[in-house]
Amino acid sequence: MNRIQVAKVIDHTLLKAFATEEDMKQLCEEALKFSFRTVSVNPVWVSFCKKQLQGSSVGVDACIGFPLGASTAHMKVEETRDAIRNGATEIDMVINIGAVKSGYGPYVEKEIAAVVKAAGTVPVKVILETSYLNHDEKVEVCRMSIRAGAAYVKTSTGFGLRGATVEDVRLMREIVTDQLGVKAAGGIRNYGDVMRMLRAGATRIGTSAGVAIVEDAPA
Repeated sequence: MNRIQVAKVIDHTLLKAFATEEDMKQLCEEALKFSFRTVSVNPVWVSFCKKQLQGSSVGVDACIGFPLGASTAHMKVEETRDAIRNGATEIDMVINIGAVKSGYGPYVEKEIAAVVKAAGTVPVKVILETSYLNHDEKVEVCRMSIRAGAAYVKTSTGFGLRGATVEDVRLMREIVTDQLGVKAAGGIRNYGDVMRMLRAGATRIGTSAGVAIVEDAPA
C-alpha cells in the first residue's frame, strides 16, 4: 500500500485527557495534510475539530463511554446524540466490559443496539477491549455487534492492558466475516504494524502515530 492508501484507513487519534486546544489544532492540520480517514477524539473536542476540518473529506470520530465503558447505557445514548449534533461522522463506543464478564450478554447487546439506533445513519464501531475478554467473550460480543446493527468491531481503546494483536483481529474477522468492518487500535506504531493488521483482516486502523506511519509507507 502506498501513502495515500494507508492514510485512508487511519483514524488519526488523540484521546489524552491533557490534550490542549493547540494539540487538537495540530491533529486536524495533520489530518488535512495527509488526508486521514478521520480524527478520533473525545466528545468535548468534536465541534472544535468539525470547524477545523470544514470543507474537507476528513471525518470526526467521537469516542463514547471512553475509555472504561462503565457509564450507563442511557448516558452512552445521550453522549452519542450530543456528539452527532456537534458534528461527529462516526462513533466508537466502549461496551460495558463488566457486564460481559458477569454474563449479562443480553444487556450488552441492548446497549449496543440503543447506541446504533441513536446514531442513525452514523456508523458505530463497537470497542471490545480484547485484553479483558476471553475467547468466548470476544466471539459473543462480535455476534452481538452484528445483530445490533453496528458497522465495525474494534479491538481496543489503547488504555487497556494491551492493544491490538494479530490473533484478535483474525478472530474478529472470522466471526464477523464480511458483515462488519474490523478496526485494529492500540499499540500500532509503524507501517509494518499496519500491514500486519490489514493482512489479518482489519479494514480500519486507529493510531496516534499516523504521521510517522504514512511517512514510512512507500510513496
